[in-house]
Amino acid sequence: MTAPQQGEPGSERSRGPLDVEMRQAVPADAGEVARIWRQGWADAHLGHVPAELVAARTPASFAERAREQIADTIVAVRGEAVLGFAMIDGDQVDQLYLDRAARGGGIGAALLKAAEQAVLAAGHQRAWLVVATGNTAARRFYERQGWNDGGPIVHRAPVPGGSVAVDGHRFVSPRR
Repeated sequence: MTAPQQGEPGSERSRGPLDVEMRQAVPADAGEVARIWRQGWADAHLGHVPAELVAARTPASFAERAREQIADTIVAVRGEAVLGFAMIDGDQVDQLYLDRAARGGGIGAALLKAAEQAVLAAGHQRAWLVVATGNTAARRFYERQGWNDGGPIVHRAPVPGGSVAVDGHRFVSPRR
C-alpha cells in the first residue's frame, strides 16, 4: 500500500486539523509507530482480550510488526513528530492508534478518513475494521465517524506460532 500522493484521488497529504499532515510512513517512523501502537493497544485492549494475546504483545513484538508493516502504514505528523498511524491490509483498516497527547482533537477522524480513502483508491468499495467487543470508546468513535457496526465477529489475532481468537465487532465504512 502506498498513501495517495497530493492531488490523486484519496490524497490526504494536505494539512488537516491542528496543522497535521497525513503521509506514507517511512522506515525511520517505525520506532514511533511501535511506541504509539504499544501504548494505544494497552489502553484499548487490556481487560478485553485473552491473556494469551496480552502475553504475546511484548514491546519487541510491536517493534518487529511496525518494521514489517511500515509500507502499509499512513502516519499523522506535525512537523517531524508522529502523532498517530493507520495500517492497511487490503480493504481492512487493520490498526489505528494515536499518541495519548494527540487524542480528542480531530486527528483520529482525519487519520481514519485518510485510511478509508487509501482503501478506496486501491479499488475496494468499502473499508472495514474490527474493534474488541469491550472497547466501547473505540466503538463510539467509529459510530460517530459514520461507520456501521456490522455485528459480532471472531477475529484471529496473529501471535507467534498461530493466532488467538478475539471477540470483536466488524465496522464497515459508510457508502461514499
